[in-house]
Amino acid sequence: MERSDILDNELEFKDRMLSLGLARVSEAAAIASFYQIGRGDQKAADQVAVDAMRTQLNMLDIKGVVVIGEGERDEAPMLYIGEEVGQGWHGAGGPEVDIALDPLEGTTLTAKGLPNALAVIAMGPRGSMLHAPDVYMEKLAVGPGIDKGVVDIDQDPADNVRELAKFKGLKPSDITVCILERPRHEAMIEKVRSTGASIRLIPDGDVAGVIHCAEADKTGIDIYMGSGGAPEGVLAAAALKSMGGMIQGRLLFRNDDERGRAHKAGITDLDRKYELDELVTADVIFAATGVTDGSIVRGARRVGDRLETETILMRSASGSVRRIHYSRKLA
Repeated sequence: MERSDILDNELEFKDRMLSLGLARVSEAAAIASFYQIGRGDQKAADQVAVDAMRTQLNMLDIKGVVVIGEGERDEAPMLYIGEEVGQGWHGAGGPEVDIALDPLEGTTLTAKGLPNALAVIAMGPRGSMLHAPDVYMEKLAVGPGIDKGVVDIDQDPADNVRELAKFKGLKPSDITVCILERPRHEAMIEKVRSTGASIRLIPDGDVAGVIHCAEADKTGIDIYMGSGGAPEGVLAAAALKSMGGMIQGRLLFRNDDERGRAHKAGITDLDRKYELDELVTADVIFAATGVTDGSIVRGARRVGDRLETETILMRSASGSVRRIHYSRKLA
């Protein structure tokens, strides 16, 4: 899509009007997932989140296309890449939008009752988000207030820690790095620890891991680094678009099949280093609702005869960040 077309569609993208509807979408997925917390069934947890999110999306007055989803069309009933959602496809009108989503980021976290499982969704004008294939992405992210060039994905991890500490007027031992706990990160972990920095290892949920950097005073995390899913990189970029900060990403390919997925998505430069405004090119809205307790939002919970959720809702056009507490009577 040409940039002029994106700008034209931005005029129709009523982000303020759609934001509350988007919060309802992530709330519905989180509430459905609540009943699967600690029950050991990842697939069941994911499926109920998908079903709830799809139902709510199809109530919105949008002509939406899922550009970051849960696989290809033949993997339905997941919310697949290319799926059309919203009342706009049935003659109700509404803006044409891109949708990036993860109905349950942290299926394992939910199944095991571990922290930081989220229902996550972002929406922007058509053509505003990188159509990232389902491959790995190397990522580096920091929160707001860090000058460009202080850290870079092409620098050694230890150098990034030292440079960030220097910029902040701290010692490297005062820096905390968030990294996914995976065997592929062992060398990176060793380099980071050689500086004296602290590492917060997370079992899953790298969208939450990146968002943590944007609220370093609250979470204690200064920088995120390592490789995770490329779709999650786009979702994280949508959050940082509102919260401030920097994210860089580079797609990683293990075989020709994965390179083919990139070409199918229209990506020709396989070695490109993506900056935040290349991952998300226009103003977007973003919502994340807690499923299990975390540093960003509280998890869904029973309080007496009611079920409560907390959602963080963001609009990049205004830079607004709202926290929504929702309560409803248990059925």
